[in-house]
Amino acid sequence: MATVSRVVNGNPNVKPSTRKKVLAAIEQLGYRPNAVARGLASKRTTTVGVVIPDIASPFFAELARGIDDIASMYKYNIILCDSDERIERELHLTNTLLEKQVDGIVFMGREITENHMQVFTTASVPIVLAGTKDPTGQLPSVDISHYEAGYDATKHLIEKGHKRVAMVTGPLIDPLAGMRRFEGYKKALDEAGLTFKDSYVYNGNFRYESGLDAVEQFMSLVEQPTAIFAASDEMAVGVIHGIQDRGLRVPEDVDVIGFDNIRLAEMVRPRLTTVVQPMYDIGAVAMRLLTKYMNNEKVENHIVILPHRIEERQSTKSNAGFDGEKEAE
Repeated sequence: MATVSRVVNGNPNVKPSTRKKVLAAIEQLGYRPNAVARGLASKRTTTVGVVIPDIASPFFAELARGIDDIASMYKYNIILCDSDERIERELHLTNTLLEKQVDGIVFMGREITENHMQVFTTASVPIVLAGTKDPTGQLPSVDISHYEAGYDATKHLIEKGHKRVAMVTGPLIDPLAGMRRFEGYKKALDEAGLTFKDSYVYNGNFRYESGLDAVEQFMSLVEQPTAIFAASDEMAVGVIHGIQDRGLRVPEDVDVIGFDNIRLAEMVRPRLTTVVQPMYDIGAVAMRLLTKYMNNEKVENHIVILPHRIEERQSTKSNAGFDGEKEAE
């Protein structure tokens, strides 16, 4: 048994002739090592749990791809769980993964509540947040600055001459992708000396239909916005289609900027100007950070903020000769 164990685990202290015999027997018998037994002996399962809010979301799918690639590089297997964006299910899945004796968890979700914190901080294995962070800053996390990104997107439109800039937000109960992007929007307006108007804000849910509904609200106003910032690309596409359904043109009549840079941004016409989130990198860096904790490596910073940028495409017009007020008239 000890000799077979050494061969299976790649121990070099086995004679070549003996190794050859053991490998031949393994192949003939179709033997597979018992991962559960290995885990009990080593107290490691080489398995990582991943909790994802919506497996159908292009954003989270790309993030999960980054996690999986780095996990494979470090010889970890992934158990992927879809929480359906429900807090009680997130907590249930996290506890289930802990019961399954995973070596660590990468958690993706919207709001990190006190109940989340109680589970995360008492867990026996490390947990890293990806695409979100906890309000106290205790837990390791990888994300972007949603506030700065919301500010930059709005400023981008203002610098093109727009004075009537509307926003389709995410759920404002989401403290990051919802509220912080919205706060960045308001900061850019204030800095430019533009008046914030409630009528220029539509509270969406990151989905396509929110973009369509937002256009209904904005285009019913006497003073219609000349530019719209949507807090997700999916909503931005809804905005573009809503504008086009009214016989208007993007960007000739209304500029539109999105957020995320999912593949859909390249596929819609006109191609969507958007805030680029490094989705793959967020997942990859979160998984690498988790491997450091699982292997007791030195961690320089437990909170990692990755850079964002704006990708200029055809849904926003060039600055040349444009005046937002004049255009609106």
